Amino acid sequence: MLELVGLLGASFAAATLFPLPSEAALFAYLQAHPGDRALAVVVATLGNTAGGMTSYLIGRAVPQRKRLNPKVLASVSRFGAPLTLLAWLPLIGDAICVAAGWLRIRWWAALGFMAAGRLARYILVAWLST
Repeated sequence: MLELVGLLGASFAAATLFPLPSEAALFAYLQAHPGDRALAVVVATLGNTAGGMTSYLIGRAVPQRKRLNPKVLASVSRFGAPLTLLAWLPLIGDAICVAAGWLRIRWWAALGFMAAGRLARYILVAWLST
């Protein structure tokens, strides 16, 4: 149980501004508990999505008069919530989440796309860890 809490924490932290590899945490957990694949994927997805939504909320808190990265803003403005499907990507994923919040993209749409992208990534990691 403590390992799952660690996986949740590592997944959450990796989705914020901390450069942690959440895939490595999931892989390590699966090596120790190969029978818990589905549970581990769900826990990692929940933690990572919660971290992404934390970045989204940080974006909401940034005053509108502040300027963020114009390239990221242009992309998020153009594609909207579906772009948060790629929020799991290293480096730019955090910027996508913050920009989505700053642009006031619907939170439930951002949440759905964010969770779907992260779930797909973790399913792939779980599959590759067999």
